[in-house]
Amino acid sequence: MPVRLEYPRPHVALITIDNLPKYNAMTREMMAELIAHWDELETSDCRAIVLTGAGEKAFSAGADVSGDLSASEETARMVNRSLLKTSSYPKPIIAAVNGVCAGGGVELMLSTDIRIAAPHARFGLPEVKWGIYPFGGATAKLVHQIGYVHAMKLLLTAEMVTAEEAVRIGLINQIVPSGELLGKALTIAERIAANSPVAVQAVKQHISSGVAAAALMHEEAEQNQGDRVRASSDFSEGVSAFREKRTPNY
Repeated sequence: MPVRLEYPRPHVALITIDNLPKYNAMTREMMAELIAHWDELETSDCRAIVLTGAGEKAFSAGADVSGDLSASEETARMVNRSLLKTSSYPKPIIAAVNGVCAGGGVELMLSTDIRIAAPHARFGLPEVKWGIYPFGGATAKLVHQIGYVHAMKLLLTAEMVTAEEAVRIGLINQIVPSGELLGKALTIAERIAANSPVAVQAVKQHISSGVAAAALMHEEAEQNQGDRVRASSDFSEGVSAFREKRTPNY
């Protein structure tokens, strides 16, 4: 279940999340791999990054709920860095959303700068359906990026929306035919890479620093809210229902 890093074009990196049996959901080990890639690329001569999922069904379904769902401060730091939640990251990132993008997958996508998606892509934050707090950055970033009412509808209804709806509310830039998706993303990355890397990274870092600062400001409160949810009977029931593939009874 690797997170692959390749360099398909000059100064362009491609990160692929690969956990096909679980819709590219990320384990803790995969998050650690992703962190290592972010660290490597931050100081490399890479000028633009494309982020996608393996196969044609999913970008990422978020965290692997079958695994460890504890959230110590150390785990929170891992989640923060893997999803670039509170990082002022200097390299531009293009998301090629090739299918389902849910939960932590959406929160990872929120760290990207340009987003294109296949027509069959679906987007959503289903955490509250399963008694889970979305602590990967959605509560801090989503209102800023798409506005209050659109953010609250996604966060509180737990509904999945179509690619067309995602374009309408400004969650993604455009829809691209599935067979052209990765090529289009790489072309955008090449176009960025042809510009002055000093100027591009200055623009990216300045803008992302404001977003990261806002997320960091709420980090303690978010940790407290997450702890409160995880200590509740709703959390136990929701996670059990998810794993047992049944409707939760709150």
